[in-house]
Amino acid sequence: MKLGARMLKTGLAVAVSLYVATLLGLPSPVFAGIAAVFAIQPSIYRSYQTILEQIQANIIGAIIAILTVLTLGNDPFIIGFSTVLAIGVCMKLNMKESTVLLAIVAVIAIMETTELDFTTFALMRFSALTLGILSAFLVNQFFLPPKYETKLFQRIDRSTSDILQWLRVTTRHLSDEPALKGEIDRIQDEIRRIDQTYLLFSEERTYFKKNHYLKARKLIVFRQLIATTKKAFDVLKAFHSLDEKIESIPKNFQIILVQELDKVIHSHEKLILSSMGRIKKDHKETLRHISEPDIPKLVEALIHVYREEDEHRLIFLPLATQLMEYHQHLKHLQRLLKSYQQYHQQEQLKMTD
Repeated sequence: MKLGARMLKTGLAVAVSLYVATLLGLPSPVFAGIAAVFAIQPSIYRSYQTILEQIQANIIGAIIAILTVLTLGNDPFIIGFSTVLAIGVCMKLNMKESTVLLAIVAVIAIMETTELDFTTFALMRFSALTLGILSAFLVNQFFLPPKYETKLFQRIDRSTSDILQWLRVTTRHLSDEPALKGEIDRIQDEIRRIDQTYLLFSEERTYFKKNHYLKARKLIVFRQLIATTKKAFDVLKAFHSLDEKIESIPKNFQIILVQELDKVIHSHEKLILSSMGRIKKDHKETLRHISEPDIPKLVEALIHVYREEDEHRLIFLPLATQLMEYHQHLKHLQRLLKSYQQYHQQEQLKMTD
């Protein structure tokens, strides 16, 4: 089992909150640990974004609990009513689910029956919950800060490599149908994770003007890398859906199809390597001289097959369209990388920690 950074941070935040609550002599330090679990966020920006909301939810829960106990008591049905009231107030303020849960914990924790002075008891429970929130915030800030740029690049590289390998196998009719179907589902899930990671990376804030422009340039490059990977995946799905039908068309068209797709795949691979800085600038086949796939030739051959053979072969035209769009994405990515490497050589995309 692989332990992610967020799992480790959650454990550390719970431990820190419990330890500090015990040192301060707060009763039931377990509530500090519970609050820490709700307060852990996947990014520093989201941690900043939610800490005030979490403290507000804690205050809302505490106020509702104190007022209810002082006026109606703490009968179980009264506690249930207070919980509903806290949920309603938080939803009215458009708070997130984890924040609403924290308000509920505050209500239940403070409305518990106690022999202590109620005001003192409520203040201690409120302090324990606030301590848990602050502990999680500090752990989020200083322990294993997320490196979403590195993670994003690695996921794009890994997914693109998988897609291109399966494209090579599929176009030669060597793929195993169940295996490919399972891989398509897996890659689809990985692309969703790429989108989530891109969102988290884009949310990270920069505090200097120079870094702001650097970040903006990287976001543009990453966005096109992701778009090109998605288009390659669309081509793979198109081949998968037409795999058996492709075998029925003339051999000469199959040969042209494989040749042109190999050129497109080769272009994509070289662009990924170039973005990693692994292609020499003085190499005789630089980024400027990538072999150009002749997509119009492919479409022309497909139209010839349609005219000469069978009108049902028209179903292959969407595949040619996908290839054309894939090629256009590659050309756009090529222009972006050329500009990025020409004018911002010192700004390398982070591939490793």
